[in-house]
Amino acid sequence: MALLEELAEKLAADVMETQNRLGASAERLYVEVGNYIGTSSPSLQEAFMTACRLHLAEQRGRKFFDQRAAALAEAGTSGK
Repeated sequence: MALLEELAEKLAADVMETQNRLGASAERLYVEVGNYIGTSSPSLQEAFMTACRLHLAEQRGRKFFDQRAAALAEAGTSGK
């Protein structure tokens, strides 16, 4: 259902952006929002939580990639 995924992704993107902006004080905001919307629509809750998990995994993967690439570049320049 396209509308379900579209709504879930928009909300997830907004929540992830807010979490990143507010830092540690809001690190589990997505769980609170998920629980809240789950009382009205379990389908939207599941799509939202999936979208949030994807955003979080992408952020972790990007952070690892950036750190690893920097380390490899440093190792390459120090070895010359």
